[in-house]
Amino acid sequence: MERIDPQQLSEAILTAPAWARVGITMPDARMRERAASELAQAIVEKLADYPGIAHPDQLRLFP
Repeated sequence: MERIDPQQLSEAILTAPAWARVGITMPDARMRERAASELAQAIVEKLADYPGIAHPDQLRLFP
């Protein structure tokens, strides 16, 4: 498993929907859960945009 770059994670959090970032601080448990789910989804989608480090045994597609 490759390590997540803290800078990429920080950028993913900051570009997540504002309501989700604020929502995780709400006193309502249901709202916190919805916000956390949305924040997690936004992070996963953003980090999927970054090219990962290839496994050393993986063949290169381009010379």
